[in-house]
Amino acid sequence: PTPETFAMSFEITPLDEHNQALLNNVHPADWRNPTPADKYNLVVIGGGAAGLIVSIVTAGLGGKVALIERNLMGGDCLNVGCVPSKAVIRSARFRSDMLRARELGWRPVDGVEVDFAAVMERMRRIRATISDDDSVQRYTDHGVDVFIGDGRFVDNNTVEVGGARLKFRKAVIATGARAICPPIPGIEEAGYLTNETVFNLTELPKRLAVIGGGPVGCELAQSFRRFGSEVTILEMMPQFLVREDPDAADILRRALEREGLRLALNAKIERIESGDSGKVIHFTIGGKAQTVEVDAILAGAGRAPNVQGLGLETVGVEYDEGTGVKVDDKLRTTNRNIFAAGDICTPYKFTHTADAAAQIVVANALFMGRSKFSRLVIPWATYTDPEIAHVGMYEADAKAQGIELDTYTAPFDDVHRAIAEGEEEGFVKIHCRRGTDKIVGATIVASHAGEMISEITTCIVHGIGLGKIASVIHPYPTQAEAIKKCAGLYKRTKLTPRVAGLIRKWLSFSR
Repeated sequence: PTPETFAMSFEITPLDEHNQALLNNVHPADWRNPTPADKYNLVVIGGGAAGLIVSIVTAGLGGKVALIERNLMGGDCLNVGCVPSKAVIRSARFRSDMLRARELGWRPVDGVEVDFAAVMERMRRIRATISDDDSVQRYTDHGVDVFIGDGRFVDNNTVEVGGARLKFRKAVIATGARAICPPIPGIEEAGYLTNETVFNLTELPKRLAVIGGGPVGCELAQSFRRFGSEVTILEMMPQFLVREDPDAADILRRALEREGLRLALNAKIERIESGDSGKVIHFTIGGKAQTVEVDAILAGAGRAPNVQGLGLETVGVEYDEGTGVKVDDKLRTTNRNIFAAGDICTPYKFTHTADAAAQIVVANALFMGRSKFSRLVIPWATYTDPEIAHVGMYEADAKAQGIELDTYTAPFDDVHRAIAEGEEEGFVKIHCRRGTDKIVGATIVASHAGEMISEITTCIVHGIGLGKIASVIHPYPTQAEAIKKCAGLYKRTKLTPRVAGLIRKWLSFSR
């Protein structure tokens, strides 16, 4: 194939210097697979976050490992997920700051407008630069045998790829998940974007509909609105980020409304039609029919695990086409010699979760370890503005399990750094078991909530109570002071009337 058709086969366009550099790193056209070793400690199918970590850790420990990838090394995160989306979000956030110029003491400059093509070129350049870390050459240099092609199990200790047969002691399935088309009549004919194609855009859609109010949908909807698109979000549930704290989701809803997005909650999409002037989405809210006409549709609702074509039936690995490969708490499949990690088998579709799961697999597959996925404490963040970050239990989780909570909340309109930066909307909310300072969960809504949640995650992992945070000096002024304010609220609960009375008596006596 020509370089152009080669790039398009992976839905990577345009073929500029940056995308060419990306492909040279993560799927070089002239790559020749190595001669297989007699036997591998591990054969890994899938070169996304989980597969990369399993491979490089195993090689670093001196094991013999083969890594098979049919598409692009780095998986979703590098190519169509975390990296490109955060680059785009950064450009969008700067545009938002410019629109607040007068509020921050600047005279707005006339004629400033987004150069969307330049935004996307910057994204491609950043992605290409970071792709060095996930490149075929880097993993080869670290002792990993990299095979490009479709891997398929042919028996209980063999995977076939490109006509070669790789013998293994243990194997790991890390093939991830993919975006799917929502079952809406007319959407295929009208055409739509997903997270796998939206970063190929070089022209800004004047009118954009985003189907799904999850993290991807909200992040990109806000960004495209800031670039100047007229954006409508259609969400079938009564709130965005349906799994999140309702107070947090409500702050995001208000922020999106202020920025001029059209929000359609409780929306049932009936059909999509293509017209002369655009794509027409027909939907109902509470039985009332409505329409919106747009130039582009971004489908952000629905992913499916990549279980097809792996020969899983041949080796007795049970799977479900909706939830993925079945694993136990040690991430072992129904075949004791085959493990799985990442989006193919876990409900938490995050790169950092795939990383942690990969570490579990290495310990359990190579060293008969006893690491368990259920022991992980997994934080996550949605990178809207403000960001929403969470770890541990929500109030609804605790109620469902019969756990009583004490909840401590510090709003940012009482945090001096947040006031100084004009970012007062948001809060830190920390849940403790009733009558104790044991932290069981927390939600943060703030401009940089994702940077703040790790302090609380550390406390949960290592059993550090909220009372101990009160004794930790936090720099002033920082937004992280809100965490210490929550600790201060806990400490005040210890100042009961009896204790307060004893303190007053002691101070009176000591004068």
